[in-house]
Amino acid sequence: QVQLVESGGGLVQPGGSLRLSCAASESIFSINTMGWYRQAPGKQRELVATITSDGYNNYADSAKGRFTISRDNAKNTVYLQMNSLTPEDTAVYYCKAVVRRFSTTSALRIYWGQGTQVTVSS
Repeated sequence: QVQLVESGGGLVQPGGSLRLSCAASESIFSINTMGWYRQAPGKQRELVATITSDGYNNYADSAKGRFTISRDNAKNTVYLQMNSLTPEDTAVYYCKAVVRRFSTTSALRIYWGQGTQVTVSS
């Protein structure tokens, strides 16, 4: 299956920044939508930001003004620039992609990355 590999997580102080990356590990036909979700301990997984193939962005209210999602279609990669981080941003961040693997007749399938830990703490 298609694998999504996340990177860029880590420990950062409040007010700091991180840039997450997520790349498909093999060639695919197309990606419709890519996005970032996060899950904090004891909470449901929630949307952070998504981006369509034509560049339309959607952000959670908590991310607006601080986070920026972007993508490189040639590299099948999505990025999340996170600025002004707070402890409330601490979570495992998961990459999501909606893809066609082979052709226009292939079914749309959803793939998830394994997650990357983001910890915001003094």
